Amino acid sequence: MPVATPAQYAAMLDAAQKGSYAYPAINITSITTINGALKAFADAKSDGIIQVSTGGGQFASGMSIKDMALGAIVLAEATHRLAEKYNILVGLHTDHCQPGKVDTFLKPLIAETAKRRAAGLNNLFNSHMLDASELPLEENIRLSKDLLKLCAENEIILEVEAGVVGGEEDGHDTSGVSADKLYTSPEEMLEVYESLKGIGRYMFAATFGNVHGAYKPGAVKLKPTILRDGQAVVTAKYGPTAEMDLVFHGGSGTPLEEIRETLDYGVVKMNIDTDTQYAFTRPIAEHMFRHFDGVLKIDGEIGDKKIYDPRVYLKKGEEGLCKRLYQACLDLRSDGKTIFGNV
Repeated sequence: MPVATPAQYAAMLDAAQKGSYAYPAINITSITTINGALKAFADAKSDGIIQVSTGGGQFASGMSIKDMALGAIVLAEATHRLAEKYNILVGLHTDHCQPGKVDTFLKPLIAETAKRRAAGLNNLFNSHMLDASELPLEENIRLSKDLLKLCAENEIILEVEAGVVGGEEDGHDTSGVSADKLYTSPEEMLEVYESLKGIGRYMFAATFGNVHGAYKPGAVKLKPTILRDGQAVVTAKYGPTAEMDLVFHGGSGTPLEEIRETLDYGVVKMNIDTDTQYAFTRPIAEHMFRHFDGVLKIDGEIGDKKIYDPRVYLKKGEEGLCKRLYQACLDLRSDGKTIFGNV
């Protein structure tokens, strides 16, 4: 059963932390993107994380339904079935959920996992992300504690965020946030650790200048040493076992040396969305431009069914996504390190 059990998912994170590598976490929206992700992980002999955003869930539920939780359940169930054919482990995760969507997204998904567990089945999702960074830290932590307790009851890991990732993601725009909010302080990292320790396992998206979306080299000023300094404050007070599992958001366009530097500071998961979206769309666009007369019925002609059949160009998109995600495994040093069959 290559979708990880709670114990296997914890072992994945432990292995990444110990080995100074991280898992690419790719946002998926369809069967096609799921298949591309699974093949990429298998080709790289890498475990990985497949995740669904609120917008991705809404899209997957259909234009007339627009139910983010329902769509996320459908995509997760499809991943459970498809992943059985691969000899790697994947964790299922949900991406940014703001406080206003907790009751309509996170809690229904946690309830779905609880229902599966009662029936003796594996968790639907291994982890969820609460993005309460829009709240003052005290309120953020209060909500994080409440949700972490609920997640822990079902062996689910909660990802939390303090500080703000800039840019725009799924309609949530933080591009106007003040610059100081883009950098989590060591004191904030310590406060998060002290507030959540002992409740349940969590991942922490500390921010160090990250920005969602595409950007040219040099346009974003990352400070990975913020992660190092924050971890140092925590471990100086509580010992080396207190090192936190960190998450890198907004990694598209980041130079390889900066990606690799974060791995030495405890990053075990890096979200990849913008780059894989482009890698999926680019070959489809090329197909349309190259076969313009085939995909359109122009001047009374009938087009070419072999060209406008969606399977033809979606397959090219899947291949493009697969290649880009494979490269992400290499960049994050997760290739060849699957723990499938060992736990």
